[in-house]
Amino acid sequence: MIKDRIEATDFRNAMSSLTTAVNVVTTKGTSGVHGFTASAVCSVTDTPPTLLVCMNQSARSHAHFIENKTLSVNVLGAQHEPISNAFASKLSSEERFKHGSWTELATGAPVLEDALVSFDCEIEQIQEVGTHSIFMCRVVAIKHSQQDESLVYFNRAYSRVGQVAQIEIA
Repeated sequence: MIKDRIEATDFRNAMSSLTTAVNVVTTKGTSGVHGFTASAVCSVTDTPPTLLVCMNQSARSHAHFIENKTLSVNVLGAQHEPISNAFASKLSSEERFKHGSWTELATGAPVLEDALVSFDCEIEQIQEVGTHSIFMCRVVAIKHSQQDESLVYFNRAYSRVGQVAQIEIA
């Protein structure tokens, strides 16, 4: 039996070594338009296409996502660091959406026009675990772009990953 308990700060420090994609998750519905920056997004299954999104229950917009029952996951490209910072800040929802160009797909949740890919989803289940809610989301529409570099988060800093041009050596 393991006797020592892992402290939250030790867990967060260890998790900083896990490279994650940076996403802006948005919603729109009867409670308005809202969004936040998230790294905790994961594929669940392709049949039916399902994602999970984790959100802190103390976030200002948490109740709005639950009420609207829709969300879009916008996977950010390398050029989107300012958008990530805006959606992670204390800016109002209205001010956040002034960053970037937005459109809609099936659910009406805002989709970033030049995101690497956007997944438009209906929230089907919500599971509370500790301080967070896990949204199980059925993907109802997908939009791709021509971007080829992704914004990622590693060791508490942004980095870029993507296609490297091939150079022919004569």
